Amino acid sequence: MARTDTPPEPTSRPPLRAEDFYLPPPKRPDSAWQLVPPAERVLVWYEEKQQRRLPRRSGTVLGVLVYPQINHGRWVADCPECSSAQIVTPADPRLFCVECLSGWFQLTFPADPLAAEQAVKGLPVREQNWWHPDDDAWNRPREPETDPAPPEGKVSR
Repeated sequence: MARTDTPPEPTSRPPLRAEDFYLPPPKRPDSAWQLVPPAERVLVWYEEKQQRRLPRRSGTVLGVLVYPQINHGRWVADCPECSSAQIVTPADPRLFCVECLSGWFQLTFPADPLAAEQAVKGLPVREQNWWHPDDDAWNRPREPETDPAPPEGKVSR
């Protein structure tokens, strides 16, 4: 039997960013939530959902390139240590993994994030996928390899 309490999937919308996804806990006023930087909202959101505290770390892990991507209509980035993903934002290009707690990573967004969002505009949410040109992500579609042309006069079977 199909569930009736699940809202239908939107056919198209702008890609979600951290500030649109991580909403304030029920007892926190919206005005207080605006004081939390978008990259840090995941910590408060996760603590509320998991009912456990997370350590607050300062500093940034150096020498690691992390490229966000638009995946099914959400800006996401994968933790380079454990591959856990979370929703991120170009407004605060940092990632703190709430799974392995490996630290803050600086994110390498495209020079023009709005151009990436425009590239997927109008597509169904499930087809809103975009990768940074320099990213060699595991889930990035590859160009199909073509068979070399057969030598002159020979027919391939």
